Amino acid sequence: MNDSIRFILNGEDIVLKEADPASTLLDFLRLKRRLTGTKEGCAEGDCGACTVLIGRLANGKLKYETVNACIRFVGSLHGTHVVTVEHLAARDGTLHPVQQAMVDCHGSQCGFCTPGFVMSLYGLWLTDETPSRATIEQALQGNLCRCTGYEPIVKAAEQVSATRPSSLFDPLERERSSIMARLWNLQTSDTLVLSLNERRGIVPATLEAFADLYAEEPTATIVAGATDVGLWVTKQMRELNPVIFINHLTELQGIEIGRDGFTIGAGVSYSQALSALSDEIPALGRLIARIGGQQVRNMGTIGGNIANGSPIGDTPPALIALGATLTLRTAGGRRAMPLQDYFLEYGKQDRQAGEFVESIFVPRPHEDSHFAVYKITKRRDEDISALCAAFHLVLDIDDTVLAIRLAFGGMAGIPKRATATEAALIEKPWTAETIAAARDALDEDFQPLTDWRATAAYRQLTAKNLLTRFLLETTGRPQELRRFALEEA
Repeated sequence: MNDSIRFILNGEDIVLKEADPASTLLDFLRLKRRLTGTKEGCAEGDCGACTVLIGRLANGKLKYETVNACIRFVGSLHGTHVVTVEHLAARDGTLHPVQQAMVDCHGSQCGFCTPGFVMSLYGLWLTDETPSRATIEQALQGNLCRCTGYEPIVKAAEQVSATRPSSLFDPLERERSSIMARLWNLQTSDTLVLSLNERRGIVPATLEAFADLYAEEPTATIVAGATDVGLWVTKQMRELNPVIFINHLTELQGIEIGRDGFTIGAGVSYSQALSALSDEIPALGRLIARIGGQQVRNMGTIGGNIANGSPIGDTPPALIALGATLTLRTAGGRRAMPLQDYFLEYGKQDRQAGEFVESIFVPRPHEDSHFAVYKITKRRDEDISALCAAFHLVLDIDDTVLAIRLAFGGMAGIPKRATATEAALIEKPWTAETIAAARDALDEDFQPLTDWRATAAYRQLTAKNLLTRFLLETTGRPQELRRFALEEA
């Protein structure tokens, strides 16, 4: 084992030997390096004021993504290139084109959120030379501004793409070959350990090494994206010890697309899944596009969203409705189960000591089936679900229900199928009369709670209304759907 982690910060090589592995990148930047352009706003990955870029080698290329430094742990940084807003301007003070566009378009007032917006726009600059307005707005989902408003910032993005200068000015484009070589030199076959006093962070060299380590340390906290675990530290002030970091394990980051379905590695990020699966399962792509902001989607993983067992996780209802199968792994082998069986009760999953989520298999929906996912939130973007509903329907040639799977999040202590409602629909004609009768069966399936996101009555009525909406959408009655929406409003 090696007792240090190494990464590049802007242009400087960093070697950490003694550090709390669960300390945040934001604190490291501000308190240890005095790089105060990166701000703390929410400390939970919501506001984007702490946005930085993380570059890593993937498939022989150097890829940069925006992340929230406030919930990114330093123990997860080995072999990466961390880029802050201080790295953008030229040495003579000339602003980067993205920064200059923000000035020209009056995209800043108080300025607190500005570095985060600049870094999000810079991430877009690196990946899309001619972004559409929709793409720009999606890139800014994870950044909040309280005084300027968003129109000048969007105009800055449009301006910089329309007048894009030579890439030789850009520091990351100019230094790309050099940075790649330096990152290659940081690759290691050793398992790394970062520690401070008795707190340890372990970076396993391989998936097999991870399985062995977790068997030896079954109480360790596994950290992939940290979009959930990060808040344990920043909001709950919990000490994590030991921590096993797996965000670098490429063996967990593959997506295999086959004729029968899709095998998704547990370490696949939302952004990776969105890119790979949107065309294959459009409804699933639309759901993923509403999970957090771009920074959260770049960090959070499909496997993490499942493994933590949250009753309001966004992906489990959709995957359950599609009939997904989960593969769990230990040092001794693997076992598979239907995803719906993994969730036992609130806070409890069918996962044994030393066992972790390795992959998810999602059957390909039949071309004649109907699949929809509805995420209900107080605001459209970057919000946690009050409830989430996923419906998967197969009709016979006479429009009789041949098969149906209904799954909900936020309606019980776990993501759960509506089995009584399914029984009320199976082998029945797919009509308004059938749905009207089946709506009451949801009262047998769920007795939701009231919390600050929604009341129990709201959740129950909304679940029923979504079932009606699904009928109207699948039977091609847009006028009636619009009238129904107005009546319910």
